[in-house]
Amino acid sequence: MVTRASGDAVPDRGLAAAARALRAGLVVALPTDTVYGLAVDPTQPGATDRLFAAKRRPHDVDLPVLVAGVDQALQLAASVPEIAVRLMDRFWPGPLTVVLPRSPEFTGDLGDDEATVGVRCPAHPVPRALCAEVGPLATTSANRHGQPTHETAAAVEADLGREVAVVIDGGTCAGRPSTVVDCTGVEPKLLREGRVPWADVLAAF
Repeated sequence: MVTRASGDAVPDRGLAAAARALRAGLVVALPTDTVYGLAVDPTQPGATDRLFAAKRRPHDVDLPVLVAGVDQALQLAASVPEIAVRLMDRFWPGPLTVVLPRSPEFTGDLGDDEATVGVRCPAHPVPRALCAEVGPLATTSANRHGQPTHETAAAVEADLGREVAVVIDGGTCAGRPSTVVDCTGVEPKLLREGRVPWADVLAAF
């Protein structure tokens, strides 16, 4: 059964239901500052497989991770270059995903690539509250792979409701996805330009 909660403030009952589902290895749909997302706790057995199946996403397309803040992101990385620290300080919370060398101590299943991890601290209270409660969350947009994103919780539920344990209604979530920057090398590399313009990223240096 899908549990839904509405409101601009963080919905406590919805968050509690979502946290229980995540700890049970189930898929949750939640609002973010960009688009609606599907999320799982990647440390729970089978959780990531359920997300890939719901999304119909190839397993070799790795999942980024939402975090509650910089401290949580640092726990996932083997090393954090100075350029990455600058970007986190400048754009977090916000729509910027930073790709870092992945710590071998982080055993969460994000897909086939175990060398890197893409991390983002969203400017939305719901995912940050769940990350603070449960831990870093593997995530992807709440739509079938290759299909347009959904702007409302009702649309997410209609399309994915059978495969999602909890849908948290945060109103309309629309617009461009996050910008993705690879910080594993000497120079930052643009992987996807989204809501944060690449020119603004370069200006941070």
